[in-house]
Amino acid sequence: MITGYFKGVTTYFDGLKIISRYGLWSYLLAPALIGLLLGGGILSFAWRISGSIGDWMIGFYPLEWGKGTLESIANVFGGILVIAVGLIIFKQLVLALSSPFMSFMSETIERRMKADYTPVPFSAQKAIQDLLRGLTIALRNIIRELFYTFLLFLLGLIPIFTPFTTIAIFLVQSFYAGFGSMDYTLERRYNVRQSVTFVRNNRSFALGNGTIFMALLLTGVGFLLALPLGTAAATGETLKRLNEL
Repeated sequence: MITGYFKGVTTYFDGLKIISRYGLWSYLLAPALIGLLLGGGILSFAWRISGSIGDWMIGFYPLEWGKGTLESIANVFGGILVIAVGLIIFKQLVLALSSPFMSFMSETIERRMKADYTPVPFSAQKAIQDLLRGLTIALRNIIRELFYTFLLFLLGLIPIFTPFTTIAIFLVQSFYAGFGSMDYTLERRYNVRQSVTFVRNNRSFALGNGTIFMALLLTGVGFLLALPLGTAAATGETLKRLNEL
């Protein structure tokens, strides 16, 4: 478990080397542009409603005693919830909408790494299939992320659990980010159900890959590199694990 996690983290150095070695810097453009457009819209919406969620939550408290303290806690958790949900939607939409570009990038890496690889010819139909598959994975993962995040959010309303649930929410998001990065390689071999099984069997690696992905997203600028770097990092290691089957 720990070995797989740190493998997911350290392969980002390999991903950077792969992008540089094969001259794949142009693949940063599409996810960066998609991320900028989506991020701006989601942040604007989140800013408007974060305070309203805190007010809505405190509205269920019928007493005046301790209301000020609870209001502060509700506002903090309202902000955390908005950020968490916003990141879930942002991340999964970027993963899905960038799938035609990241799939091609992953295939390019595999073609360079494997001399006997037979590339799949590019076509508009394949690009549409990649996009639809990406949206299917995104919808599946959004539903699960929202479910687990909501449960952890409710648990976090108990002050003693707050620090732990915040970390747990981050780890849930990290796992599904790593899932998306790995799936750009898996989609050439597996259907959605088979990909889910493979990622579950390699969950520690997915978690490690996604941790760096999420850390880059939270820097505010790193999201420009997060997806292509995460994809390059995941592709090489995923290919190795597939060869071991």
